[in-house]
Amino acid sequence: MPATFIQLGVPLDLIPGIDELGIKYPTSIQEEAIPYLINKGLDLVGQAQTGTGKTAAFGLPLLTRMNPKAEGVQGLIICPTRELAKQVGKDLFRFTKYAEEKTYIEVCCGGDKIQVQASRLKRPTQIVVGTPGRLIELIQKGALFINNVQYLVLDEADEMLSMGFKEQLREIIALCQNRRSTWLFSATFPASIAALISGAMAPDPKFIKVSPKKVVNKDITHKFLLCEKEEKDDFIYDFLKLQKSNRGLIFCRTKAGATMLGKKLDDRGYAVDVIQGDLTQLERDKIMRAFKKERSQFLIATDVAARGLDIKGLTFVIHHQLPDQNEYYTHRAGRTGRAGEKGLSLVLLEARERKRLKLLEGELNITFKEFTR
Repeated sequence: MPATFIQLGVPLDLIPGIDELGIKYPTSIQEEAIPYLINKGLDLVGQAQTGTGKTAAFGLPLLTRMNPKAEGVQGLIICPTRELAKQVGKDLFRFTKYAEEKTYIEVCCGGDKIQVQASRLKRPTQIVVGTPGRLIELIQKGALFINNVQYLVLDEADEMLSMGFKEQLREIIALCQNRRSTWLFSATFPASIAALISGAMAPDPKFIKVSPKKVVNKDITHKFLLCEKEEKDDFIYDFLKLQKSNRGLIFCRTKAGATMLGKKLDDRGYAVDVIQGDLTQLERDKIMRAFKKERSQFLIATDVAARGLDIKGLTFVIHHQLPDQNEYYTHRAGRTGRAGEKGLSLVLLEARERKRLKLLEGELNITFKEFTR
């Protein structure tokens, strides 16, 4: 039998919140990180792909280490995107729903009014979750003080560096000079991350690496359909027509591609919305509210825009194109088959991409079966 969260050392008053989220057993990264961070809480580097449950891996230990009676921000979590920051904040709130002592969490990211965030930070706050740019803005305005932060978490560090946040991260790390430890989680570990943490962490931090083969949800069926580029949209029209009340996500590689497909589906009468990187935060939030309230049945998304999406009851994910990076496949597919439900991940594959599919099978230890119309 797999370990339970209680066996990993998670306090009993956090267990009902975990149960309510439908999380039954810890993932590999959680099994390794949670006991270490709860018992020792020292510097840690965790390498695991998106969709492996990293939020609980650092979030549950962080909550156990907070002192609700102490003043000032004690925990700071930095995320690459607004969507992920909001999702992390929401997950922490859910974990503590039945906790005996309240831990106060604020999410600070671009797209929302900075004056409102500054006002909220005047209240007692133990944990702040935010994006690098907005955190710097709040610090410069004198609205956020992080000199007493004890635990600094860098979530999806490789994504933050690829998005150009290196200098902001260095500045924030330097300002958290009194911290006890730094916890860094990343899907990959390029040289830029080693350079970032050089001098910011102990010379020999605890290092955890989860094999991609342990990542993929067994409740997801992986299939492919061989079709040429010009055939894909017609297939999607026919597939969606058969879905009745089923809801799902369609991933496109580019913003232009997502927008164009959304217009074509809308013209054919489908209840569809598009979420992509050019939208304002207000527009993204409006679209996500509509989708979660089932005003739209299908959502088209690009990879970066879909970071942090947590939507219940999606029965399928369609990949209009394979993602640029293999690790994004796990993130995409993991939007379905959640909380013990079954899900379908369907790749629309051009003939020249067959080799790429074989690489994915080997890397993730999954099998793609051909989809029959």
